Amino acid sequence: MEHYIVYWPQDVVNALKKAKDEGPIKVVYGSIHSRMPSIASVRKGDIIYPVSLIKNQFYVMARLPVEHKEQAFDYCMRELGTQHSALIPDGIVMECRDAGGGIYYWTSDCESYRDRESVPKGMQIISLSEQVEKPHQAHQEPFNCCSKHAAWGTGGSSICPRPLPAELVPELRFGPKGKERPLTFRRDGTVLPSSLTSTRRMTAETAEIFERLF
Repeated sequence: MEHYIVYWPQDVVNALKKAKDEGPIKVVYGSIHSRMPSIASVRKGDIIYPVSLIKNQFYVMARLPVEHKEQAFDYCMRELGTQHSALIPDGIVMECRDAGGGIYYWTSDCESYRDRESVPKGMQIISLSEQVEKPHQAHQEPFNCCSKHAAWGTGGSSICPRPLPAELVPELRFGPKGKERPLTFRRDGTVLPSSLTSTRRMTAETAEIFERLF
């Protein structure tokens, strides 16, 4: 079992607060963009802690034991009812409606077809009638486009800012044994946000610090 942090930008935390989404946390996404970094290294049985910087202070937002990991598209379609900008898998075509009400068909490689007859044979078309939004929590919507993986579970904590004591933040270490690294800090001692914009595996000692918050 490994322990990881993922970064939630402050605007994401603010959006969850506005939506009154206090969890429990059900899913964490990874994308192909740094705003929502990849979670390719996360496995079933691992634990993910979303973290954030609020007014330059370090907060742990939630704890999610990973029970399953799958394509974000599959999770979104099953749990949310619609794609929510998740990456479309190969072999899948989405039926879409443009601003004028017209129908077109969209694929993973950004190919667009104006009618069903033009879609290559053998591809699965997901019709508009199959894309029906389901009730869900705000954090279940990917906060960035091109989400690729979804790690989810049923034992997640509540979602709320849990402050990590300032004197412990410099003690945090991430990376494989022998290559552990701390976070990067500004001259004033606050954490540099860019040091959080990747999914980082904790050392066992750092995991113990996080666990004490829950």
